[in-house]
Amino acid sequence: MQLIQKLSILADAAKYDASCASSGSSKRHSLGNAAQGGIGSTEGMGICHSYAPDGRCISLLKILLTNYCSFDCLYCVNRLSSNVPRARFTVEEVVQLTLDFYRRNVIEGLFLSSGIIGSPDRTMEQLVEVARQLREVHLFRGYIHLKTIPDASAELLAAAGRHADRLSINVELPTPAGLQALAPAKDGAAIKRSMARLRVHIDDAKGEAREAREQRAKGAAAKARPPRFAPGGQSTQMIVGADDSDDRVILATSAQLYASYRLKRVYYSAFSPIPDAAAALPPQAPPLLREHRLYQADWLTRFYGFGHDEIVVDDNGLLSLDHDPKLAWALAHRERFPVDLNLAPRELLLRVPGLGVKSVERLIASRRWRRLRSSDLARMKLPLAKLLPFVELADHTPGQTLDAQVLPARLVRHAAPVQASLFD
Repeated sequence: MQLIQKLSILADAAKYDASCASSGSSKRHSLGNAAQGGIGSTEGMGICHSYAPDGRCISLLKILLTNYCSFDCLYCVNRLSSNVPRARFTVEEVVQLTLDFYRRNVIEGLFLSSGIIGSPDRTMEQLVEVARQLREVHLFRGYIHLKTIPDASAELLAAAGRHADRLSINVELPTPAGLQALAPAKDGAAIKRSMARLRVHIDDAKGEAREAREQRAKGAAAKARPPRFAPGGQSTQMIVGADDSDDRVILATSAQLYASYRLKRVYYSAFSPIPDAAAALPPQAPPLLREHRLYQADWLTRFYGFGHDEIVVDDNGLLSLDHDPKLAWALAHRERFPVDLNLAPRELLLRVPGLGVKSVERLIASRRWRRLRSSDLARMKLPLAKLLPFVELADHTPGQTLDAQVLPARLVRHAAPVQASLFD
């Protein structure tokens, strides 16, 4: 099979993995220091598709090493029994593709995953070898994200972290029962053991780096720079809608993963019907808007002070599709409103629909000098239609608006945006 045919198959097969994150990479630059040499930079220009927290755009070559797999997970298009074209890269082909695409200024990094071939250790060895050759042989300084194999040995996981910017292990489904029903060959306990090992390595590397910085700040003799280990942390993915787990269960699982393993991100991927699907799978995909609502709820738990157990307000355990999670919570807890924007503490302001973290900081800074009025919100370009029913200002009180039965309907967009599929 020609290389271009392999690339067509294995790039398409990788599209179902949503945990392709590009944040958190260290600022390693191959330019400006001839002694270091190397190619690639996560700070350079390119055809970029992902944004890091510091604003950098990073485009990634996203492929599988192979879509052959010895597992028969019912929800996976690359499962053992799936009737799809198969292909397999060699280690050298992936390395060369990455370098060639970078030199053409198409990418700034690599996201590499794989089906299970032979054994978990054998598969992981090849993934690590790709990263090792890029780093040590070709001195590649671009971004590398490796999908790790849960049952692989601790030594291979440690080697992966030395070369990759970020590692990810997919939990796949929110509950052990769901995993057992749809992916019986996968071991949920093994997945969590691997996550725990990665957390230990990441924490140790951060601790050593912190100690080195403190010693330098005290003027102590400089020690050798401690080895890096996955500076972008680890992430995971959950499939939404393949089993009967509701949003309340999904968010509870995410909260446990964040707390136990200090994940950088939990990614949510709406189940997509696959060819020759098993009868145990739902016949239709869930609304893509459900996936979007889960991301919004995830954000509220991480940055807005919401508990995972309070965001879902409907008795059916699902997030509202008509309103974003914060607005749905506010409509279900009208006794907490209106909030006085001139007096309320930060944690209460963060619960007001229409206010984000940055806008809350701007409001708190502004009210030190004057009492806030409606015109101040307009100058900040805040969404007044959503905001005013829930707040008090020097020149505004919501009156009967907050208690009106028509308020929820009034806050629904008349023409909801249509979310296009990534794979059509």
